Amino acid sequence: MILKIADLSDIEQTLELHYKYQIDSINEDDKKDGFVTTAFTKEQLSELITKEQGLFIAVENDKVIAYIMAASWRYWSAWPMFEFMMKDLGKLEYMGQKLSVDNTYQYGPTCIYKSVRGTGVLEKIFNFSIEHMSKKYPILITFINKINPRSYEAHKRKMGFDVIQEFTYNNNDYYELAYDTSKTVKTH
Repeated sequence: MILKIADLSDIEQTLELHYKYQIDSINEDDKKDGFVTTAFTKEQLSELITKEQGLFIAVENDKVIAYIMAASWRYWSAWPMFEFMMKDLGKLEYMGQKLSVDNTYQYGPTCIYKSVRGTGVLEKIFNFSIEHMSKKYPILITFINKINPRSYEAHKRKMGFDVIQEFTYNNNDYYELAYDTSKTVKTH
């Protein structure tokens, strides 16, 4: 398995993986195993790659098998959900620090082909992503829809993320989580 920061040639395969598990297009039977809520276009991924270097991928046999997106709040501010979260940052603390757009970044979504889940891919690609993002930000922030227990368990129990608050947005209930980017997660 190769871990790398994606380039523009990786967009097609990343979107193929994304659409397979995105809430609007996922097979109903797969939904219980986790899903991605945010939709993305080629243009949005191009910007994520060129301006943020924020698309981390795992490749096996020339195929993208997993990805993690991570970027500044400036990038994410195009989506109303992230704008909502940004307004709340200053009310929150983590690791003894008041949170801001300067000391945090938004992690996720992350997506892994079902066939390789549970094999340590998440831990490896996550460590790779924070190795790069920790150079700019000490704290990772993310959210998980409460109707996505698989993602919650993976990030809370397996990865050690901390819930810093719960919130409701657009009639959906979420956990907001944080992580100290100076730490790595144990791999298999």
